[in-house]
Amino acid sequence: MQVPAHFEYEKATSVDHALELLGRWGEEARVVAGGHSLIPMMKLRLARPEALIDINDLTELDYIRLDGDELAIGAMTRHRDLLHSAVVAEHYPIFREAERVIADPIVRNRGTIGGSLCQADPSEDLSAAFAAVDATAVIRGVDGTRTIAVREFHTGPYETVVGPAELLIEIRVAIRPGGGSAYEKVERRVGDWAVAAAGVALWLDGDIVTDVGIGLTAVGAEHFHAREAEDFLRGKPATEENLAAAGALAGQHCEPNADQRGPVDYKRHLAGELTTRALRRAAARAQGQGA
Repeated sequence: MQVPAHFEYEKATSVDHALELLGRWGEEARVVAGGHSLIPMMKLRLARPEALIDINDLTELDYIRLDGDELAIGAMTRHRDLLHSAVVAEHYPIFREAERVIADPIVRNRGTIGGSLCQADPSEDLSAAFAAVDATAVIRGVDGTRTIAVREFHTGPYETVVGPAELLIEIRVAIRPGGGSAYEKVERRVGDWAVAAAGVALWLDGDIVTDVGIGLTAVGAEHFHAREAEDFLRGKPATEENLAAAGALAGQHCEPNADQRGPVDYKRHLAGELTTRALRRAAARAQGQGA
């Protein structure tokens, strides 16, 4: 039987209270919401916090709404709510498609958007989706609030820029006309971590790609996005040849590890193929052709 090391438990009743508790416990505290990643790591003693700060009562961070020309998503929003949100699906179908392949209904009913991003698992789906749309993370500490691009949020496997006395409170995504998005994933079985996955957000003026974001997960892409592929495609026509070339670049410039899910060459091939497929569908949506 696997049992975590001893820890103290504190239940936060507000964001301010959570920040107070985090300040009190310092670097030895961990925040828990859904707990689907943290608790198993604690049972294996891969994580050994001295205190758990339970933030499940922070309903003030549970929302999805339009705020001017941005989509605002509270960090305590559950996966199921992002999956079923009509406003999210209208503006960014990439999130609905990513959520459909995240774990299972039990996890989606309990797990939170902020928890997924802060866990910073190298195979996490939403990190790639938010990188593709170039989202902004809002982080709050005792001294105030700061923002940082999601593409700069993760500093390494299981590491983020969130300080020991800070909380991720919101993710913001600009609403922009003329765009389309899509998510593609290969997994060994339903709900598994990705072997490889690609998310794309793309904007067109006629047939010219005015802007594009390509997110990758499980293949060692720096900050979960394919910068070289984006730079190649931006300003070019969204032809099949150019989309395929961008996909190939995404595969070439990622750094997957060989493991039980497959060798490096296979994962590079998947990254390229999935990027191309997501680009095709995003371009079709941007052109008003569905897909």
